[in-house]
Amino acid sequence: MRQKKLLRRPVDEEKGAKAVGTPERSDRPRVLVVDDSEMVRNFHSYILRDAGFEVQTAADGAQALEEYFKGAFDLIVTDINMPQMDGLTFIRRVRNVDQNIPIIIISTEDEAEDKQQGYDAGANIYIVKPTRPSVLIESIKLLIEK
Repeated sequence: MRQKKLLRRPVDEEKGAKAVGTPERSDRPRVLVVDDSEMVRNFHSYILRDAGFEVQTAADGAQALEEYFKGAFDLIVTDINMPQMDGLTFIRRVRNVDQNIPIIIISTEDEAEDKQQGYDAGANIYIVKPTRPSVLIESIKLLIEK
């Protein structure tokens, strides 16, 4: 299957090159992983890197928002309960500027109301922790492949 390319950087149409000031971009899909637990961030990052993704991490929603605006990402994986800015607020802020980026919530919150709040905020998929690597990878493939 072919992976969908989601470019968020300006391109010089005439030359087909990236615009001045745009950071280098690998061909691997870029994922922003957001969780206040370093162990969980490292676990999800390991799974994704092993599957061929480029990964950037953030410890909370506020840091994630800064990273989001610095880089071009193809997908976001976020927790809900975090300091500074929770995951639902982070998702809403991203959705204010980008309706298309796929977002996966991975949370310990398992109630139907929690899941509905996640979907209402703009998440595409909601996974309950602990995360099985195969479920995470298959969910991502579902969202970014044509």
